[in-house]
Parts: sequence; C-alpha cells; structure tokens
Amino acid sequence: MLTMKDINKVFRTNEVQTHALRDFHLQVNEGDFISVTGPSGSGKTTFLNIAGMLEQFSSGQYSLDDIDIGSLNDNQRSRIRNEKIGFIFQSFNLIPDLNLFDNVDVPLRYQSLSSKERKQRIEHYLEMVGLSNRMKHLPSQLSGGQQQRVAIARALATHPRFLLADEPTGNLDTQMAQGVMELLEDINAQGTTIIMVTHDNELANRAKRKIQIKDGRVSELDVVVNQSAASA
Repeated sequence: MLTMKDINKVFRTNEVQTHALRDFHLQVNEGDFISVTGPSGSGKTTFLNIAGMLEQFSSGQYSLDDIDIGSLNDNQRSRIRNEKIGFIFQSFNLIPDLNLFDNVDVPLRYQSLSSKERKQRIEHYLEMVGLSNRMKHLPSQLSGGQQQRVAIARALATHPRFLLADEPTGNLDTQMAQGVMELLEDINAQGTTIIMVTHDNELANRAKRKIQIKDGRVSELDVVVNQSAASA
C-alpha cells in the first residue's frame, strides 16, 4: 500500500546541511497498525510529514497505491492527501468557533459529496466515537479526550486509506489516553491502517508492528509486538 525506498530529506541553510532522513525504508501493508518511536530529533516528524505529503523529500521513492508521489505537483498531492490520508494531531486542531458537526464537515467540503451524504458520514462517525449527542457543542465544552475523539471522527469521515496519528495521546491523562488508544485499536480491527508516532512505550507496544527511528534511519523494523492483534 505504502512504500518508501531510500528516502532522504536534507534541510539546507547558507552554512549548514541537516539530514533529517537518511536512506529511509518502510513498507506499510493494508490493515497494519504501526507505532513509530525514537528520541527527539530522530526524524519521526519529518517522516510523518513526508508520509502525509505535507513536506517533500530530497531524494528516494515514495509510492502510495502504486502512485509515484515524487512525480506529482502540489495540486495532485493535495487531492490525494484529501482522498487517502486522515490526520490526527496531538493538539486536536479543532476549529474553536465551529461545533462538532461543522468541525467534522470541514475536510468533506473538499470532496464531491452531496450535503445528504456529508450529513450521514458526520453523524455516523460522531456516533462511532460516542459523541452523537454533542454534535452542536463547541470544542471548548468538551474534555481533552472527547476533543481527540472528534478529531478521529473528522479523520475517518473522508474514508481515508490510512490514518497518520502524531502523538494522539500526548495531551491526555492516562485514563483518557487509554480510551483513545482503545478506539484506535477498534478502528484498526475494522480494517483502517494506522501509523502512530508516540513517545509512550506502553502504547507503542499495543500496535501490531513497532519501528524505531534513530538518526533519520529505521533502526528496528517490523518488530511484531502484539501477537494476537497481528494474527487477527
């Protein structure tokens, strides 16, 4: 589904070149739940930005569903990003002046959907995350865990091929983090592929596969940590 081969990312200034990724390799298969760990500055965020087509790579090959991402222009990348990738951020990134219904609707406005189909999707995914009775609430009226659930509903509403989750439990207490992780596991069990960056080793070990990035390279690859999930 997703393949990265020999990906390099170099940030250049007048005096310094910084190699954020070096000969980076990764194969993501349909239905994977991959946790990505590594120390600060190791390249995790750069990898996530490139996977999400938010940032271009310097060299190498990135293909998604047999599409050569490196050959696309900005408009083509934006279209594929909207159609195939759902994003979940540590800071939720909800629009404070919009209620939950309208927050989930935001990415759907860029797809060719009727208002009826958009409404059905929004209601379905808010119900999935347990917030169907709060559709008219503002984000400020919710707990942190509830806001992250809205962000997950928003990511799923576009019917993405996979989710990119950047520290999705980083701003949550332990109990809320467990609830969000259980929701992600349920979503993955229903067939959605997930790539999750996290500093929490306990949560990382609940994924089907675990990789570690160090100095811009994958230093540990395809470590299956959740045997029961991997065989499901």
